[in-house]
Amino acid sequence: MCTGKCARFVGLLLIPLSLVCILANALLLVPNGKTTWTNGEQLSKQVFFMAGFIGGGLMVLCPGIAAVRAGGKGCCGAGCCGNRCRMLRSIFCSAFGVLGAIYCLSVSGSGLRIGPKCLVDDTWSYPFEETSGAYLLNRTQWSLCQQPPNVVYWNVTLFSLLVAASCLELLLCGVQVVNAILGVFCGDCRKEVRRRAEEL
Repeated sequence: MCTGKCARFVGLLLIPLSLVCILANALLLVPNGKTTWTNGEQLSKQVFFMAGFIGGGLMVLCPGIAAVRAGGKGCCGAGCCGNRCRMLRSIFCSAFGVLGAIYCLSVSGSGLRIGPKCLVDDTWSYPFEETSGAYLLNRTQWSLCQQPPNVVYWNVTLFSLLVAASCLELLLCGVQVVNAILGVFCGDCRKEVRRRAEEL
């Protein structure tokens, strides 16, 4: 696959993944889909770190767009300098995306391990913090959370989605870093393919 086509393919995968992260983070701010429990004292600290919005979202959306643009025409029009300028920019953007994905992965993983903040015996606390994530395999413990309703399902589902999405983003951004480096040094093979087609 040409470096330009690969960049475009990676970018078209990164953009929806970043939007999924933004949406998941937004839903974490409204437990059970209601704004009743949006008070800062009633949401876990991992939700307020905005890892899905900032890390897996905006910090990955930029390299996604840069990768799509790097897969387009040359930096000065059709074929000029083999699209190396856009590939060079894509290297730095993708490295930035790697950092964002790592941030999202670490915070989301922490959110899964610690568990949600919920009302237990008239006190807002982290009832699963000492279980080191063992509560994920023992659903009978989930009923400890009295309010918000279904908050454990809500948090586990959305944080798991963020973990999965950020792992994919980390992989794709890493692939794009390597692809863009090849694009800078080797150019885009599509230029050669077009030249040969014109000769025929």
